[in-house]
Amino acid sequence: MTSSRRMAAAMSALAVVASGLVSAAVIGVAPARADHCDPAEQPSQGQQQNNNRQQRNGDQQGQDDQQDQNQNQDQDQGQNQNQDQGQNDQQQNDPQNDGRQQGDQQPNGDQQQGQDQQQDGDQQAPQGGARLLDPAASPEDAPEAAPEDEQTASTFSRRRNNPTRTATPVPTRNNPGGGNASPTASPTGTATNDPDEAACADLGPFPEDFVDIRQVAPQRVNVRFNRNGSRGTFVSQCGRNENRHNNPDNFIVAPGVSNGAHHLHDYVGNLSTDAFSTDESLAAAGTTCRLGDRSTYFWPVLRNRKVDANTNDPDGNVGQQLTARAVQLQFRGNAGSRVVAMPRFLRIITGDAKAATNGPANAKAAWSCTGFQNRITTDKYPLCPRGSLVLRILDFPSCWDGQNTDSANHRTHVVFPDQSGACPQGTRAIPQLRMTLAYSVPQGPSYALDAFPEQKHNPVTDHADFANVMPDRLMQTVVSCINRGRRC
Repeated sequence: MTSSRRMAAAMSALAVVASGLVSAAVIGVAPARADHCDPAEQPSQGQQQNNNRQQRNGDQQGQDDQQDQNQNQDQDQGQNQNQDQGQNDQQQNDPQNDGRQQGDQQPNGDQQQGQDQQQDGDQQAPQGGARLLDPAASPEDAPEAAPEDEQTASTFSRRRNNPTRTATPVPTRNNPGGGNASPTASPTGTATNDPDEAACADLGPFPEDFVDIRQVAPQRVNVRFNRNGSRGTFVSQCGRNENRHNNPDNFIVAPGVSNGAHHLHDYVGNLSTDAFSTDESLAAAGTTCRLGDRSTYFWPVLRNRKVDANTNDPDGNVGQQLTARAVQLQFRGNAGSRVVAMPRFLRIITGDAKAATNGPANAKAAWSCTGFQNRITTDKYPLCPRGSLVLRILDFPSCWDGQNTDSANHRTHVVFPDQSGACPQGTRAIPQLRMTLAYSVPQGPSYALDAFPEQKHNPVTDHADFANVMPDRLMQTVVSCINRGRRC
């Protein structure tokens, strides 16, 4: 009788545990929207259907097992009543029996714990960093990372709750740095009945928007200067936007319009920049830059898409805002001539925030990784090895028409040099601004630019803006450093 009661109690405990497991599986926890929209978690349709079949089979198997246990319980009790009392005493005093029962349950717990630890480790952002280098000064071929860190774009082609989506390419363009870009645009998605899936199904970016930086061909990035060229540089030190000066405005392209950009900008330099900025307000404001540089420098923020943040943004800019680990604002010379001073309040833009739908004519995005600066991708987010930082390299046009501080399309008054580095006839070379922004991002394709909603966070849409509010004396210092070949 003692054995029968013990067996009945054990079976009752197992039924409670099984019921709890089924309840936990049914209740679950809904994924956060940012994690749900992480392109690193995207499975194929076949994988999703297979997971559904496995879940249904598992539920059915659990029900069958429970029925078998209920049917056999009376038989087990009858058999236990007919057993010899001496055998009952031996079972009660046998420590190996309890050890075997405990041992049978232990491996499953260890396996689950190991899986949880592995998943947590995969989601950790890299802790290492690398020194920010000038891409123009990088070696012909950067040192390769260790084989165990090797990751490819196909490695990150799984997304937890959405089927894979493809994007329609737009025509290719020639990159001044020597690479070709094939921006992807207008991604199409499949219908879904899941409200969370529907909310982020077409946000982008997509797995095909990423590439392992080691799969990008190296290229020569140095410009050949002739004897009349200006080889010097000047760096304006303005910080990394540690004070979180952010807004979704753009006083150059959409003056007087709040949220005119529909995506958040990082600002350094002038402390007052917003949709309503004017030459007078900028001149009167404070600055984060040294030497009284009141210029304003701004670009769209980068976000960690693994973190559930900003989920209510109406423009779909989901994820945790990342602050750059380093910001370099470097003014450079011209390959074929000396430079002249920029006029005060000159306004310049680079890139096209709508390049995914407008086409590549004005796209100037350039992405790389620290240690791989001679490998530039213009239409993909780079996947960098652990310890390497993501780089955004934003070169501005530098051939000024000599008269205007702005133009109707904000482009024709300052244009880019030609393939040789020379300015077109009728324009003058001014110091060329290069912004280099370095970020520590989560491993895998789990970060994205803020963007207009229809641009799907495509990397080809990277862009930046600048308005010169340097004192005249400081601008003369910049010109002198560049023309004399100095580094200031």
